[in-house]
Amino acid sequence: MRRILAITRKELRSYFSSPVAYIVAAVYLLLFGYFFCIIVSSSQEAHLRYVFHNMNIVLLLTSPMLTMRLFAEERKLGTYELLMTSPITIVELVTGKLLGAVAMFAAMTLVTLEYPLFLAAYASPDWGPILTGYLGFSLVAVSFMSVGMFASSLTDNQIVATITSFGILLFLVVIAWSANSVGGSFGDFLRGVSVLERFENASRGVLDSGDVFFYVSLTGIFTFLTVRALDWKRW
Repeated sequence: MRRILAITRKELRSYFSSPVAYIVAAVYLLLFGYFFCIIVSSSQEAHLRYVFHNMNIVLLLTSPMLTMRLFAEERKLGTYELLMTSPITIVELVTGKLLGAVAMFAAMTLVTLEYPLFLAAYASPDWGPILTGYLGFSLVAVSFMSVGMFASSLTDNQIVATITSFGILLFLVVIAWSANSVGGSFGDFLRGVSVLERFENASRGVLDSGDVFFYVSLTGIFTFLTVRALDWKRW
């Protein structure tokens, strides 16, 4: 566990020493604030449901940008071989790097807690949908970053990693668009594997164990694929 935390701290230091991370954080926070002001002022409703829906789309871009450097940069800087020959295991390495990206996301999202507090100061919001919305939004973000980490493990080019990650994530979003035309049980299956369709319950204040299991499983699958990709390249 200490080695995992050491990698996590190293990743966080890398984020805060990189101008890209500050740019991503600035864009993320500006868009969150913009959507909050526009949606709340136009709807006159004290909730963040549609803010989260819009921010899920923003995650399609910000998640790949936060994770593109996780392994691609190690190869570019020539430190990848040192990591692979260190006493740390691949599982510990992957877990630590993912936790570093998640910690960066958590730091950015922590700033947005001012918005529900603002609602509480001037209205009487329903805290259930807000809390489940934040939880669901965080689960979406973690699963997205596991996809981005997998893409970064495949290449030494950060741009290629970003495009690959974005392509996979976009597919996981638009896969539900053909559900209505397909219909039947297969249409339900397509809706069930869409990351944004799964978010609907959380945005309405319903924390479904099936949705939580889906996001945890998606994260686990791409984390496993990252481990396998690194293990394969190791040999």
